[in-house]
Amino acid sequence: MIVAEQKKMDEILRSIRGYRSVAVVACGTCVAVSMSGGEKEALKIASIIRHRAKLDGLDTRVTVTSAIRQCDMEFLDELDDAPGMVDSDCVLSLGCGAGVQFMVEKYPYKVVVPGLNTTFLGVNRAPGYWTEMCQGCGNCVLERTGGICPVSRCCKSHFNGPCGGSSGGKCEIDPDIGCAWQMIYDRLKRIGQEDRLLDINEARDWRTSRDGGPRGHIRADIVVAEDTQRE
Repeated sequence: MIVAEQKKMDEILRSIRGYRSVAVVACGTCVAVSMSGGEKEALKIASIIRHRAKLDGLDTRVTVTSAIRQCDMEFLDELDDAPGMVDSDCVLSLGCGAGVQFMVEKYPYKVVVPGLNTTFLGVNRAPGYWTEMCQGCGNCVLERTGGICPVSRCCKSHFNGPCGGSSGGKCEIDPDIGCAWQMIYDRLKRIGQEDRLLDINEARDWRTSRDGGPRGHIRADIVVAEDTQRE
């Protein structure tokens, strides 16, 4: 899932300063699970905004609404009639970076500001603890590395084996984390596939990664032609 963290409140307050009507929009999926942008967090942020406005002698109207997903136009359309959205002059989005930008496309004449910092694609290991597992490089090699990603889990994103600085199975950049390639070796050995490390792989095609600009994915079997225009 996409993991995000809430921006510092002072930063949020600066970004909405001067607006008389603010719509705080929560997102009900990834960022709700990571407890940063769900409805509960939106209500808390709205309360702080109202309190600060009162202290400053401002008559700021703050409303709270929520979308199931801010990254899906089907659910953004439902915001059109939501309380406070029509007459707000600023939208504080508690979606990820993709959600914020989709909100901008949906409401081109509204000011839209982010309430979160999008961090990574990761997993929930324990209550309040998430770790990165994927960088969305677009060319998955997990079948060759025992299901452990060298791109995201190696600090140097080494693709063809460990660097010369790892020691005792730990990373030289951060000794508190395991060397990804040590984990890959241990995993392959455990499942009896360590000979895969001897395979000669073709040079990686990085064009599927971020270097080629914003990426898109089209399912030709379900797409509607007029909906595939890229911004």
